[in-house]
Amino acid sequence: MSKLHVRIKELRTKNNIMSKTMAEFLNITPRNYQRYETGEVDPPTSKTIFLANYFDVSIDYLVGRTDNPNSHKS
Repeated sequence: MSKLHVRIKELRTKNNIMSKTMAEFLNITPRNYQRYETGEVDPPTSKTIFLANYFDVSIDYLVGRTDNPNSHKS
């Protein structure tokens, strides 16, 4: 089971970013972003890549395949 919704909320709050601000960064409505964080909807691949790049973590970390957020770095 994907941890994506848990991880993006965790990263957003850890970095003191409002959900409205994240929605603006992703060019989506705040309600749509809320759906990402509640797990109601999975973001499209392009948004997942954006989030991984924005928070400087691997996609594998975002989706729960690893607990190492830096697994994308050598």
